[in-house]
Amino acid sequence: MLGTTDAVATIAVKSIEVADKFYQGKLGLKPSRSEERGVREYRSGSAGVLVYESQYAGTNRATAATWLVPDGLEALVSALKAKGIAFEHYDMPGVRRTGDVHLTGSSKAAWFKDPDGNILALVGQ
Repeated sequence: MLGTTDAVATIAVKSIEVADKFYQGKLGLKPSRSEERGVREYRSGSAGVLVYESQYAGTNRATAATWLVPDGLEALVSALKAKGIAFEHYDMPGVRRTGDVHLTGSSKAAWFKDPDGNILALVGQ
């Protein structure tokens, strides 16, 4: 049913203007449409990230969106840090950390937050 349809990450934010500065300015996403007030959709590869203004922005305590990074995760983390993004560090069983990158088996992950506290992830091999 939905297996051939693209999914979109949907993230609540307090301000579209602040979201634009972060998602466009820091992450480099391009807006694809903004037909409604208080809503913005960005392109991210072949997928989308939809942000919308909500009083509940930042209340999710789990990962809101994940980017799959096929290679160069460490370089991407460094580039985002250079733009002022702070990375989160989590203690999890069986996971070790090198700098801001969490390692488990052959997987790597790094987490950071947007200005509203939404948790975003980068995952690679």
